[in-house]
Amino acid sequence: MNVLVINCGSSSLKYQVIDSDSEQVLAKGLCERIGIDGRLVYQPKGGEKEITDAPMPTHKEAVSMVLDALTNEKTGALKSLDEIGAVGHRVVHGGEKFTASTVISDEVLKTVEECNDLAPLHNPANIIGINACRDLMKDVPMVAVFDTAFHQTMPKEAFMYGIPYEYYEKYAIRKYGFHGTSHSFVSKRVAEIVGKPYESLKTIVCHLGNGASICAVENGKSVDTSMGLSPLEGLIMGTRSGDVDPSVIEFIANKENLDAAGVLSILNKKSGVEGISGVSSDFRDLEAAAGEGNEKAQLALDMFCYRVAKYVGAYVAAMNGVDVIAFTAGIGENTAIVRKAVCDRLGYLGITLVEEKNNTRGEELKISTDDSKVAVYVVPTNEELAIARETVALVG
Repeated sequence: MNVLVINCGSSSLKYQVIDSDSEQVLAKGLCERIGIDGRLVYQPKGGEKEITDAPMPTHKEAVSMVLDALTNEKTGALKSLDEIGAVGHRVVHGGEKFTASTVISDEVLKTVEECNDLAPLHNPANIIGINACRDLMKDVPMVAVFDTAFHQTMPKEAFMYGIPYEYYEKYAIRKYGFHGTSHSFVSKRVAEIVGKPYESLKTIVCHLGNGASICAVENGKSVDTSMGLSPLEGLIMGTRSGDVDPSVIEFIANKENLDAAGVLSILNKKSGVEGISGVSSDFRDLEAAAGEGNEKAQLALDMFCYRVAKYVGAYVAAMNGVDVIAFTAGIGENTAIVRKAVCDRLGYLGITLVEEKNNTRGEELKISTDDSKVAVYVVPTNEELAIARETVALVG
């Protein structure tokens, strides 16, 4: 079965077509600047990247252009839309309503809309993309794969906040966690690599990218994760602050004459390693600047690595041990100095890195010595493949 995987943002749309039998990507690309002017990037397997500038007033036009590119007579990966067996949609927030991926229906969409206030920047865009696909592919089954679903196994003591319980009852305020598709994919892959049952391992997955989170996976279930009600909680990230004293919001608001939304905009978009360094949210830029003696860039790197190591330590305590630590996502897969700095703080776990292996980029491999008490791996994530697998499992 060919599965079209769709990931909609407010003004963008990423897509892949995956042959679920071979798990090969037949075509991929993205639509950018939807609602502004519009640009389609399309690349078939083994072919050249094609870029087309064309008006995309809404996501419906974007989806239509993607389908036209996929079935183009010269470079299309498909002969017709009949070759698309199902569509898998990434949906950021399922609240407590969805504990697993689900086939999309009118009722499901209505329930997803009820979660919009929990993810006001993401869920509405996800819904727009779903509706666009449903309009253009009326008979094709579609599946929603939720970022939050994997974390619905967290125990109450892990997901509750220390605020009046009534706010949980009235507004469902709690930790939800994100990057669940990635954490699930990587933790399962680690079990395959080490050759042990998924349900027998204690794994910590470090999904380190511009958005970053850590997850404790015990016996095949997420038991804690660093992101919370929103993706703002937890690690210092590219432009997000991560954990701060809530009083900081009031303090900055009073000093800068801002409302809560204005301060949250700063914490989401102008903080993190970019705000600390004044250089960039890109770790390649930070590494280069630090190498040239930029003290703030070095401080940003140090703060990030410290926070990662601290969360790893907390999750070792939460699970009363750990068997495997896996680094994934853009930074986790490609930035050796971050992996080394984090693992240097984890010597108490009996971890020793193999420097030559750690200095590789983007490869699936073990980077700890064979006599390390805790194994450390780099495992490239593949959220699109994970979404395709979930989709096939439900409709295949």
